[in-house]
Amino acid sequence: MADYLLTIDVGNTQTAVGLYDTGVPGVSADDGLINHWRVSTDHDRTSDEFATMITGFLRFAGADLDSVSGVSVCSGVPRLLSMVRGLADRYLSFEPVIIGPGVKTGMPIKYDNPREVGADRIANAIAAYELYGGPAIVVDFGTGNNFDIVSDSGAFLGGAISPGIEVSMDALVGRASALRDIELVEPRSVIGTSTVEALQSGAMYGFAASIDGMVARFQNELGGEAVVVATGGLAPVIAPVTSTVEYVEPFLTLHGLRIVHARNTDR
Repeated sequence: MADYLLTIDVGNTQTAVGLYDTGVPGVSADDGLINHWRVSTDHDRTSDEFATMITGFLRFAGADLDSVSGVSVCSGVPRLLSMVRGLADRYLSFEPVIIGPGVKTGMPIKYDNPREVGADRIANAIAAYELYGGPAIVVDFGTGNNFDIVSDSGAFLGGAISPGIEVSMDALVGRASALRDIELVEPRSVIGTSTVEALQSGAMYGFAASIDGMVARFQNELGGEAVVVATGGLAPVIAPVTSTVEYVEPFLTLHGLRIVHARNTDR
């Protein structure tokens, strides 16, 4: 019977779920990844509703909760963490590994208050260092654009947080009656010749330029080059029009959760 690890990244806007075959070594981020799902985060969802959703996902992958031997979770939303704990208490025979105080990550946190660092940021930093070494810069395109910096010795140094692309565009369209929602695709040219293309240019090239500008500043403070890894739902859209992003890893956070789980179990 197969032995699976369930990884769950509960964000403010979206929740990502990954199912790994624990018998496959995790050399790259998607090694052993049987299936993955991304759904909207529902802040009112109960633990029973969450369990029903997870059970449905597992059924699609030919698995069930009985075949899951481990669960690894990260979330910066306390109420949603309570939901996951409720699922574990009722439907699982073991405790999930939840990134937070008391959990072994193997990565020193050089933050003024380490408890302030989002668990997803730690998972991303761990995975990036495991895959590419350091120094490394992780760009996570989510509700906010998170920049996380890892030293050459594997310590989390800090980073920056800016408004995410979709949040910014929603605010712009919501406050300007003459503008409307657009598809985030690369326009024909930087100089837009229609309102839609002008918005696409500003979103695509504007955010790409901000990413490149921030990376240059980080590298200046680090005193040299650093590998740049992008993740998050919009990473495959924006990364190709940047000049600094070297790798796109859609499953970076899930891979980090897999690593943390291994560091906190006998496996």
